[in-house]
Amino acid sequence: MSANRGPREIEDFVGSAVAAPRIALIGTLDTKGAEIQYVRERIGALGGEAIVIDSGILGSASGAVADVTREQVAAAAGHRLDDIRKAGSRGRAVEMMRDGVRAVCVKLHSEGRLQGALCLGGAEGALLGAYAMHALPLGVPKVIVSPSASGRRVFGPFVGASDVVVMHSVVDILGLNPIAISVFDNAAAAVVGMATNAGRSPAGMGGRSVGVTMLGQTTPGVMHLRDALEEAGWETVIFHANGVGGPAMEALARQGALAGVVDYTLSELANSLMEGIHATGPDRLTVAGELGLPQVVVPGCVDFFNQGAPDTVPEKYRSRRSYYHNPVATLVRLEPDEMAELGRIVAKRLNGARGPVSVVTPTRGFSLSDTEGNALWFPEADAAFLGSLEASLRPGIAFERVAATVNDREFAEVVAARYLTISKEHAHA
Repeated sequence: MSANRGPREIEDFVGSAVAAPRIALIGTLDTKGAEIQYVRERIGALGGEAIVIDSGILGSASGAVADVTREQVAAAAGHRLDDIRKAGSRGRAVEMMRDGVRAVCVKLHSEGRLQGALCLGGAEGALLGAYAMHALPLGVPKVIVSPSASGRRVFGPFVGASDVVVMHSVVDILGLNPIAISVFDNAAAAVVGMATNAGRSPAGMGGRSVGVTMLGQTTPGVMHLRDALEEAGWETVIFHANGVGGPAMEALARQGALAGVVDYTLSELANSLMEGIHATGPDRLTVAGELGLPQVVVPGCVDFFNQGAPDTVPEKYRSRRSYYHNPVATLVRLEPDEMAELGRIVAKRLNGARGPVSVVTPTRGFSLSDTEGNALWFPEADAAFLGSLEASLRPGIAFERVAATVNDREFAEVVAARYLTISKEHAHA
């Protein structure tokens, strides 16, 4: 593919697959044209083939020729570029344009024309590329290079629930100085190397894979669960329930990569109720049910929500039970009324499930720190949650109390047995 060719219709990329991996190279050519052109040439020199997608909105492209122009990107989102420019705010314009970048990348990938993606951009440019990357399957190489990718910035909008690699550009993306060239060379080598030597969705997932949520406070229990399930021939895929892990598990379930779910750790729901740092959206704990997958639900870690370093915890929470988890994480206890409300929320989300659901609850503590003698032990609050949850579940959802802690081997083995039962029944339904 020539570096100085003119733009093509997206459909023109249809044809036989080529050995050289094709990389979507996303950037705003009004401000990053020379940098995009340099990276295009590096990708070519490394054996790849860049498809330049112009995500710019204002100004005009220069320094590089787009394979998919900004006008075509806007059209892929169902808009005219002039309408996007008249959106009324920068944020609204970015929202409209990102739909087009996503649509272009998804189309190219579905047609076998895209084996990786690389984006160079500042705050808005990186978000435009990230939105497209989040729609590409797990295993497709995805790299973002941005000055916003620093330790002082939140990475969630860039990474989402996908396998995006984020590189700090160190300098702003304006000019081909020695520092920028070093970073760009690494980024090009990374994405081409991944697309050439890996760059595929994980094999073997689906029929015997079960998603499991875990935090450090439920690790012993999940390890026992894993052993029991794997002994029965299941492959466990463990997700860190830190505000990203739960949604990532559910996204993979939507892709057909999981045959069932053991939601062992529901701290993300507690965080959502209390606006903790591991909060998620309103769809959490509804996806497996919507898909009709068998699921066992355990209230692991519902006893706390996550805050930052101890000296950053808001004053209104400092009189509560809490646990110093590590230098950047403090676990703050929920009160009985909050636990009761959380029980109703969990029940409401499970009540809409189309597939089999089994709720298994420990009565002697929901986390390592929520056991007798430890910092978060509050049996009255736990009882409020259990009573509320049981009373709010619809008929047909099994509810079971087990006289154990969430991390006891005997409790985890009960959970495993329930999953094996409902998954078998589901397979024969």
